[in-house]
Amino acid sequence: MKIRASVLWNIGAERPYAQSRPLAMEQLDLEGPRAGEVLLAVRAAGLCHSDLSAIDGVRPASRTPLPIILGHEAVGEVLEAGSGVADLKPGDRVVTTFVPSCGHCVPCMEGRPALCEPAPTYSASGTLATGGTRFSLKGRRVHHYVGVAAFAEMTVMARPSLVKIDPEVPTEVAALFGCAVLTGVGAVLNTARLKAGESAAVIGLGGVGLSALLGARLAGASHLVAIDLNADKLALAADLGATLTVNAADPDCVARVREATGGGVDFAFEMAGARSAMDVAYRVTRRGGTTVIGSLPAGDVQLPIGHASVVAEERTVKGSYFGSCVPARDIPRLIALYRAGRLPVDRIAGEAVALRDLNAAFDRLAEGKALRQVLIPAS
Repeated sequence: MKIRASVLWNIGAERPYAQSRPLAMEQLDLEGPRAGEVLLAVRAAGLCHSDLSAIDGVRPASRTPLPIILGHEAVGEVLEAGSGVADLKPGDRVVTTFVPSCGHCVPCMEGRPALCEPAPTYSASGTLATGGTRFSLKGRRVHHYVGVAAFAEMTVMARPSLVKIDPEVPTEVAALFGCAVLTGVGAVLNTARLKAGESAAVIGLGGVGLSALLGARLAGASHLVAIDLNADKLALAADLGATLTVNAADPDCVARVREATGGGVDFAFEMAGARSAMDVAYRVTRRGGTTVIGSLPAGDVQLPIGHASVVAEERTVKGSYFGSCVPARDIPRLIALYRAGRLPVDRIAGEAVALRDLNAAFDRLAEGKALRQVLIPAS
């Protein structure tokens, strides 16, 4: 079948992308689903810094085979299920996940599918967990970004990469549960296990950071601090429940947080992916507290942490990948909280964009000005 998609042909193009146009609209051939696979109509897909990192070359080019269709946070409608897929049927609504759990490796068996051992192999090769690719252009294969390839009208995915959801959830909101919400809320509830009455700070108010803020509010954080460079995002954070907002450019940023929280927060969540943000996150964490890192910065970024303070202050520095989530468990739970009005994810869904406008949309994301922009492929 013929479908339209936005294809990344080169890495490291100069900005603005609206002029250099690393993403090109193409008409591709798409095979139908094979055994264990599902054909989806992509209804909406969020634009994430992980996609931006593939465009600008922050991650090693060897991990982004070209040409490739980006997009890993999406909601779709099942059009056809391949043989062996008995639990999904045409018309079902599903959220995509970019770590297809094999169910057999040690992390998967320990209940930590975000750390599935075979999954990075599929990501690095640009193939599906079931093997190979399903897109092509004039006989040349086009790769799937992390097994999803959501910046397309349709895509084929392995069944373990999909979680069935209630079709009544608004499309542009449902997409965010595939990455931003799981990663941000999961960092609070799964990784940190923040308890009611404990204090928290979120550094970096993109889609993931704002989700972490919502998660901390949901968990009952007493002091809830939001830190960013963008005044509009700080204003939104205050409206979403932050008890203190601080511009990261303020030279007294750390001092203000420590004074307001009586020596620092119990948990600081670094969600910006910059060395300076990591430094702030560590310094606003109290003695005996935990700094959770949920961002994915460039490979050469090192943690700005003094060894002695980790020991003398009994600090914990903890990584959180994909919110330490179990997608099949967590996505339905978080959607239920959204529908109950306790997790207002719709407040962080930003502007809708079309396939033809993705280059300009990634310019806005790179500038740090946009909320979670949402691609609507049919527009």
